[in-house]
Amino acid sequence: MDWVTAENVIAVVTALLGVLVSAGVVAYERFLQRGRRLGYRVQLNTPLREADENVGDLTLRDGDIGAANGSTLVLIRIENDGARDIGQADYEQSDVFEGLKVSFDGKTVQAVVATVPRVFPRVRRHLAVAPGLRKENDAVLMPKVSLARGSYFKLLVQLSDRVAEDEIELARTLKETEIHRNHSRSVDDKTPTFSPAARNIALVLAACVVTLATIIVARDNPPPIGCAKGTLKVTGSTAFAPAMRQLKTKYEEDCEGATITVEPHGSTAGIRELATAGEASGSGGSGGTGGSPAIVAFSDGRKPGGFPQLRENMVAVSLFTLVLNDRTPVENLSVDQIRRLYSGEIDNWNQLPGGPNLPVLLISRDANSGTREVFQRRVLGRNEPANSSRDCENRDDRTAPVTRCELDSTAQVLAMVARLPGAIGYTELRAVSGQKGLHKVAIDGRVPNVDELGASTYPYREIEYAYTWGEPPADSLTSSFLTYIRQGRGQDVVRGQGHLPCATPKGLRICGEG
Repeated sequence: MDWVTAENVIAVVTALLGVLVSAGVVAYERFLQRGRRLGYRVQLNTPLREADENVGDLTLRDGDIGAANGSTLVLIRIENDGARDIGQADYEQSDVFEGLKVSFDGKTVQAVVATVPRVFPRVRRHLAVAPGLRKENDAVLMPKVSLARGSYFKLLVQLSDRVAEDEIELARTLKETEIHRNHSRSVDDKTPTFSPAARNIALVLAACVVTLATIIVARDNPPPIGCAKGTLKVTGSTAFAPAMRQLKTKYEEDCEGATITVEPHGSTAGIRELATAGEASGSGGSGGTGGSPAIVAFSDGRKPGGFPQLRENMVAVSLFTLVLNDRTPVENLSVDQIRRLYSGEIDNWNQLPGGPNLPVLLISRDANSGTREVFQRRVLGRNEPANSSRDCENRDDRTAPVTRCELDSTAQVLAMVARLPGAIGYTELRAVSGQKGLHKVAIDGRVPNVDELGASTYPYREIEYAYTWGEPPADSLTSSFLTYIRQGRGQDVVRGQGHLPCATPKGLRICGEG
């Protein structure tokens, strides 16, 4: 189990802690903290002077509020600050009173007024229901008032004498409801958007994320399993060359003492170079320590026949695409039309719907190219016609059915297609990114897309293979580099270069199909 490292264990434990804390808080609120909450607080407590007092437009009153020597005005806010609504059905029957009651420790209630925000019309209606809001000696009685979460009303009470805030008590006949004094930073402060539990969850999850990020970013990057020192040459496919160079850079960063050179010359050329080096080493493909060459050859598709000593490793699924010069506004070609273009049956683009009056120019790769081999096998179903042009524009062989030239690399093909009107070529998909003067062409209405591999029958694709001369020694740089690509961080590099690693679940299925 290669993933069982100290960093991974810490990461998993931290993530589980975040999930468990979140689940625990939710369970506590839902199953343990089931009671409703009714909060109240005193917002005003002041004696009245012998002067006219402006108390605003007050309704639902019992008694007249005004100036009186020795009297005190008290403003009380009553609100549902819990997680559940309070309805009239939640009140219990009582012989003493039904609803809510505020008492003032022996101070006679001279008058009381209720004020209700317009956004809570149901609260206003319930307070008006008989017997309604009323005073009784040292208490204010209220009927059964429904309070949705966050709703509130206020009582302005005139008392016969001064009263301390802790002498003001709220009672209720509600079932499973907690009565408590709450607090606000300012008068009429709104109920917080997030509950304390929600804030606690957010803090715990934030702490988990920070911890995970610290593990990933701040840790002293350990080398991948099986780092090896020495020198290694990587050759073969030019289509896979960007991924090769990135893999070389990443491996050398992770593994001190490794030196890797990348020299892509085409899939077939790379296979032949590996075979020549293996035969010269005299190891016979045994993979022993006696001279197995430190070379890895990448190939678009399986190697040609005649090289039994080479050992193959499936690396990734690569996608390829046809490209057209932008002066040819054709966006889709059927396989039949492609075959007719490459046979010379169609030699001018005006022979296709929407095509301009431009001669067809076939920009191809040389015989060492794996990209060409894949195109011939997967799309054409036969070999390309003979080379008929040295400059890709003028036909040297007048008897040839079509103008066709061969170039040494993907970069040369892209540059020539972008320069010549009427030119068509092929390339590895990722290489087209950022190129000007040309565009990709769909095949039978299907566009190349790594994310749709498996669901799409796009034909121009192939498995990328890495070949070695026999089985390389387990402690060699060759073996370590291949492991890095198939199982280590190299998979991220391969994926980032637009290929689908064979070691992924989807990649395993597609690579297994061949």
